[in-house]
Amino acid sequence: MASNSISYSSNCSWTTKQNKLFETALAVYDQDTPDRWQKIARAVGGKSADEVKKHYKVLLEDLRHIESGCVPSPNYRN
Repeated sequence: MASNSISYSSNCSWTTKQNKLFETALAVYDQDTPDRWQKIARAVGGKSADEVKKHYKVLLEDLRHIESGCVPSPNYRN
């Protein structure tokens, strides 16, 4: 859930900029890319390949919770 992600992120202190660089790098380096996690870590900066791989697993878990309906949709006001 989102709370797991927040907890994980605060423990590893991912900045907004690093998260954006992470997302961009995921789009550039697909799962068939050799040394994918090292390349993504280099693109993010300040993170190891292991840290970016763990961050990716948290992202997948968050998406699974959202898609399964476990996370309520926000109620935006006009």
